[in-house]
Amino acid sequence: MNKNWQEWLASNNRGWRLVVGFICVFSLALFLHFREVRLEVLELNTTAGRYVVAQIDFEFPDYETTLILKQQATKDVGEIYQIDDKQIRDARYSLEEDLIRNKEWREAAPSSTFEEMYKASDALETLLLEARFTDPRTIQKIKELNISDASYFEFIPEGANIPLNLPTEFWTRIASTIAQSDAFHKETVDYVIRSFKTQVWSLTQDTALERSLRAQVSRTVPDKMTKVSAGTRIIDQGERITSRHLTMMQSMKQAISESRKIWDPLTIIASLLLSLIFVTISGLYFRISQPTFIRSLREISLFVCIILLTLLFAKFTEYILLKSTSDVIEAVRFPIVAPFATILICILLSPKAALFAATFLSILLSVSLAVDHSHFLILNLVTSIVVIISSRVLRKRKEVFTVCMKSWLSAIPVLYAFTLAENHLVSYSLFIDIGASFVFLLITAVLVVGILPALETLFGVLTDMTLMEFTDPGSDLLRTFAQAVPGTYQHSLVLGNLAETCAQAIGANGLFCRAATLYHDIGKMNNPQFYTENQQGAVNIHQLLTPQESAQVIISHVTDGETIARKARLPQPFIDIILEHHGTTLVYYFYRKQLELKGGNVAEVDENQFRYPGPKPRTKESGIIMICDSLEAATRSLEEINEQTLTELVNRLVAEKAEDDQFDDCQLTFEELGRVKRTLVKTLLLSHHVRVKYPKKEKPHA
Repeated sequence: MNKNWQEWLASNNRGWRLVVGFICVFSLALFLHFREVRLEVLELNTTAGRYVVAQIDFEFPDYETTLILKQQATKDVGEIYQIDDKQIRDARYSLEEDLIRNKEWREAAPSSTFEEMYKASDALETLLLEARFTDPRTIQKIKELNISDASYFEFIPEGANIPLNLPTEFWTRIASTIAQSDAFHKETVDYVIRSFKTQVWSLTQDTALERSLRAQVSRTVPDKMTKVSAGTRIIDQGERITSRHLTMMQSMKQAISESRKIWDPLTIIASLLLSLIFVTISGLYFRISQPTFIRSLREISLFVCIILLTLLFAKFTEYILLKSTSDVIEAVRFPIVAPFATILICILLSPKAALFAATFLSILLSVSLAVDHSHFLILNLVTSIVVIISSRVLRKRKEVFTVCMKSWLSAIPVLYAFTLAENHLVSYSLFIDIGASFVFLLITAVLVVGILPALETLFGVLTDMTLMEFTDPGSDLLRTFAQAVPGTYQHSLVLGNLAETCAQAIGANGLFCRAATLYHDIGKMNNPQFYTENQQGAVNIHQLLTPQESAQVIISHVTDGETIARKARLPQPFIDIILEHHGTTLVYYFYRKQLELKGGNVAEVDENQFRYPGPKPRTKESGIIMICDSLEAATRSLEEINEQTLTELVNRLVAEKAEDDQFDDCQLTFEELGRVKRTLVKTLLLSHHVRVKYPKKEKPHA
């Protein structure tokens, strides 16, 4: 699966590149289409620095007016009184005593029984306990609330706890209510009512019921929606910001969002068109400035992937800032997002691509996110450029935190400039902004360190950090390599230094050359005794083999190396170096021996049996390693090492490789080959310099 994926990335098919472009267009259109409406951020109880005008007709819930309306509505609920509970119970007790001791009730109500009198007393007691006395306006409000007014009576006493006689109308309604049940005789009801009616009563104010009714009345008052016309000045310059102003701003923002009609076909087409314009301009820029980038499916896919991850990061950050109820988070004004993409692209692709991404994202995000456009643009662009400057040579993953720290330090003077522009020498918001920028860049560093290995593996990209990890001599494979074939390992170390110096001379990847050469001969671990550098003066085993057999053993270290590398899961570029560092060259020493055995008859010797399987070098780094590998081994056979002999040797070896068409696919120019040759001569002269002979220490004569 991984192999097929890497082959697809390496195909550089134009159709697939267009598919990646369309994915970018669609994703960018979604980001542009579902953007939040941005309005100036105002803080409660601060002074407005400028006036604010309504951008659209809108309505807002006028809480101040609504509160006044509710207060007026609750004033319709007057004082409510009730009969003192203790008086009702005392009157009931007196009636029961009278029924037991006085037999007159039997003559007054000949059809009644004691039990009927008792139940009638219960009914009356219940009605009296439920009875409430208030004014007509309050009773009308109770009816409007759809609450039963059966227990409410129009009567207002002169004051609470003043003894009085209840009006006749009250007792008439009570008697009528009891009589409706048909459970009592009329004379029974009249007798019970008469015994209570003669009492003097005290009324107490029912404040709990008053509060309950006023609350219900308040809830029935709808929120007052005040209309504001477009062009109306909402806030004057220098005016103190109130909650009413904030409500108006929020309502205007909602009205603007609704007016955008995001599901309207024309709005959708507009977002797609803008996205297409952005992507097309980006493609034209890369086609002119970095043609190799635009032709690489791997690099385009990686670039688009990082951009989409950044847009997700930005959208998530915006969501947190807008939806959070925390006072600290709400105080954050300038999120820093662009450096996330910048540092990833700088490490995985190139500083040029990173600079374009920083500019593109800073502009795009500043107009798409609900932030202060100009301040966000400046802050993100400055921090991203500092990231590019600091990320040119990253060799360890922990250095990502150092880069983000430098970026944060560059943000501090920018934030201070914003504060000075607001006519403040120092402000609370400045410290919030400095702290927030530190948190954003710390999160960026953590995300980069976490995501970077996944992107390297997914897209088959080798960063300097990964290459440095592969040069660690303490790794299991290199430690085994050094123990199994110490001579070959030393050859690889020397070759690595040579290749790195030559690559740097022509602007190629020197660190890759040094790391790859450490593994280019790992196939020799299978048959270490067949290679001269590992024989250490022992019998040359090739004397027991035919030249053809010896050649096959020598050639096998390439295929054996590929097997070992795949088993150790080395990166594909390393495997390519293993396969290409000999190209399709001839194992000339054993080829000549085979010719000698055949009497010099070329027709009897199959040259293909003595050639490496290849392929030929396909990158500049691979071509450099081929040249350095041949030269490093050849210099060991020179009797005298000086500039002339080295120059002649280098020219001859390079010419032989060129005549054999080994450099046809590696893109090395004649000028670059010339620089490589001069660098090799200079480096080898320095490494083989003559030292002063120290005299032998002799013991002094006695």
